Amino acid sequence: MDSNGHIHENGTGIEPILLILFSLVIIIYIAAVVFSNRRYKKWPLYRTFFWILGTICAVFAVIGPIANRAHLDFTAHMVGHLLLGMIAPILLVLAAPITLALRTLDVQSARLLSKLLKSWPLRILSHPITASALNIGGLWILYTTGLYGLMHQNSLLYALVHFHVFIAGYLFTASMIYMDPAPHRFSFMFRAIVFTISLAGHDILSKYVFAHPPTGVTKEQAENGGMLMYYAGDAIDVALICILCYQWFKSTRPKGSLAL
Repeated sequence: MDSNGHIHENGTGIEPILLILFSLVIIIYIAAVVFSNRRYKKWPLYRTFFWILGTICAVFAVIGPIANRAHLDFTAHMVGHLLLGMIAPILLVLAAPITLALRTLDVQSARLLSKLLKSWPLRILSHPITASALNIGGLWILYTTGLYGLMHQNSLLYALVHFHVFIAGYLFTASMIYMDPAPHRFSFMFRAIVFTISLAGHDILSKYVFAHPPTGVTKEQAENGGMLMYYAGDAIDVALICILCYQWFKSTRPKGSLAL
């Protein structure tokens, strides 16, 4: 810990374990691709690329220089937030892991996975409003209460907050753009409205952070972090908007029409 009671570990104990886990995530995906290609049409190479790149983004957010610096530097923390809660989820959703799993698993296991996707807990969690509340609402709690300061004093709480940021970001992204089977689908208009409200909530929070530094954060760092959250966050959201709009356009385009 530093003089302010913040956790400041060199990561020699947990980092190797995390590296092994992240490596396994990539290896299992690639193995599933190889197995799937033997039975079905070849899996798009770009989806594998997205999975690897998304995993690497998540790694940089929790391991290495950025993660270590984030304990003391709010700007570095915000870079990690963007990597873990926004960029990594988009890339991993684009990799369509559920579709790949359904192609790879045996019939009985695939049916169990399909049943899980249709279950009422996932129906609630995957609802655009619920996913948005978990994603944006969680950030409001993190930065407007004492939680930000507390998580830097407790390793378990620190890990739980980062886990929530990632899972909430993934659920939000998956609820906006359907890359995998989604038994409980919502219209493009509904998703666009929810997304617009969520985007506004994220932008307002970034301005709040700029003016009201979280616990233990200096005014200068809060201003830098708030601007990064606002501008970089919007840039990432533009990518999500483009995907959503493309899917919307594609769904309404008459069959047989010439592609642009």
